[in-house]
Amino acid sequence: MAEGEGDHRRTTISWAPPAEIREVTPAPPGGDLVPVARPEPAVGHDDPVREGDVDAWGRSERVRAIARRLYDPVYRHWFRAEWEGLENVPRQGGALMVANHGGAIPSDAPVIMHGIETELGRPVYGLADNLFRALPVVGTLWSRAGGVAAHPDNAYRLLHDEQQLALVFPEGTKGTGKLVRERYQLRRFGRGGFVEIAMRSGVPIVPIAVVGNEEAMPIVWKSPRLARLMGLPYFPVTANNFVFGPVLGYIVPFPAKFRIRVLTPVFFDVATNQERYNRSIVMEHAEAIRASIQAALFDMLSTRQSVWRG
Repeated sequence: MAEGEGDHRRTTISWAPPAEIREVTPAPPGGDLVPVARPEPAVGHDDPVREGDVDAWGRSERVRAIARRLYDPVYRHWFRAEWEGLENVPRQGGALMVANHGGAIPSDAPVIMHGIETELGRPVYGLADNLFRALPVVGTLWSRAGGVAAHPDNAYRLLHDEQQLALVFPEGTKGTGKLVRERYQLRRFGRGGFVEIAMRSGVPIVPIAVVGNEEAMPIVWKSPRLARLMGLPYFPVTANNFVFGPVLGYIVPFPAKFRIRVLTPVFFDVATNQERYNRSIVMEHAEAIRASIQAALFDMLSTRQSVWRG
């Protein structure tokens, strides 16, 4: 149909954009973005940009300061933590701290980390299973508080490259999943990976024996079925559940007195940065460290007068 035929007629509307709009350079063909100049700061606003304090591991010193302030009453008045051999923790340089693990929701990690940071002023990074990072909110808070996924590469960077203090529990969930009748009976320390990473990093291992963690939240029964349904290593029923209820029983620990003994650091006379180390030597060192912690636990338990008073 020719222009002007029929009822549908083309109407031409003449429109001129305002001057301030006409002066804007149109976008080039192809949909590319046009660079926009950064606005100039207002006169008198010369405050520096506030940068975050979260490091490459997700740790925030601001969050750690808040955590220390909130946790200090628990540390001093609920657990009444008491240290022995704290001078064995290096004041500088990297070191891998190795401790026994216990309790359905273990209290030993926050006690050790809080004690060393407040007493010595050195930050401590806790190497933990990826299960923590997978939990909503909890994973983020754990990272901000100094938690790091337990991986050899992470441990090497912390210990060798950054010369930090790292804390690891070689028993893993085998330690925290023990029943109350099995308390303070150390499980196998994995395959000795913690020894190998210390050798590779060229740092000492500092063994730590902890008493009180097993009684803070003892497990009386475990449900394999619920553990499978929830994808957990174990689902505990604790003595705390009978005292504080089904919810608070997983949050509120018993006020067991904590005693922590730091043993003599173990140094390794081997070359660093090797791809592999003799497996028998690694396992020999791992078992010796486990045995030293076990002996210290038995000694501490033999002199303990009360779970609650120490």
